[in-house]
Amino acid sequence: MLAGSTFSDISKTRVKVPAGTIRPHIGANDDTAAQEARMLADNIPEVVVIDRRQLERECFVCGLMAQNPDTRFATFGSLQEWRDSQQNHPSVSVILVVIGSRKMTDLGVAGDIAKAVQEFAPVPIVVVADTDDLSQILKALECGAKGFIPTTVGLRVAAEAISMTLAGGVFVPASSIMAMRNVIDTGGPTVRPMAGLFTERQMAVVEALRRGRANKIIAHELQLRESTVKVHIRNIMKKLNATNRTEVAFKIRDMFPEQSGPDI
Repeated sequence: MLAGSTFSDISKTRVKVPAGTIRPHIGANDDTAAQEARMLADNIPEVVVIDRRQLERECFVCGLMAQNPDTRFATFGSLQEWRDSQQNHPSVSVILVVIGSRKMTDLGVAGDIAKAVQEFAPVPIVVVADTDDLSQILKALECGAKGFIPTTVGLRVAAEAISMTLAGGVFVPASSIMAMRNVIDTGGPTVRPMAGLFTERQMAVVEALRRGRANKIIAHELQLRESTVKVHIRNIMKKLNATNRTEVAFKIRDMFPEQSGPDI
């Protein structure tokens, strides 16, 4: 099936006719039949799936159809293909953007998601990816996505995630919640600010990390080489006994609770 294809069980749905109703001959009242079909279709939610991998895209949708028989699905190979066909799908309820093995932090991915969120609002965007890494999930939500479905979950969970989004909720996998808890629970003794913990330059990097800045942005703001920023981050991780940037961010927020509000 080609990109831009529409999957639907609408053709299998029969409009119930009251007992005693005389059925017109085929073609005798096509306008009424077409109107009934449109009214029926308008009450069925439609989900758009965007994935550049055709085979995976079609298999994914076929599986979702088995879980959600009362939902229509339309598939596209890219956001641009969806833009070109958007006018033909006026009643879309949710858009699934499948990034596969790509990461939210890869070049252009977060920008595409953020742009899609703004462009297609109020239709919610849900990211589907081959990871349940907490930092990737947080990045997707930061871009405005209303959910994150890792491919480590089954079709039933994916279908329930779509239903939750249709109901106005936000879905994140349970594994990410547990990861956040583990980061907090296994952090050892609570770390508090103390004199001499960080150098002045490291404190500047710490503040940038707390605000979610990327290494390249930190280097620009502090007028440092990106390689130097990486050295500072490694030293900060050692001092905090952290294994990654996400754990550093959590521990920094614990160290500076008065500064841990949202950075808008």
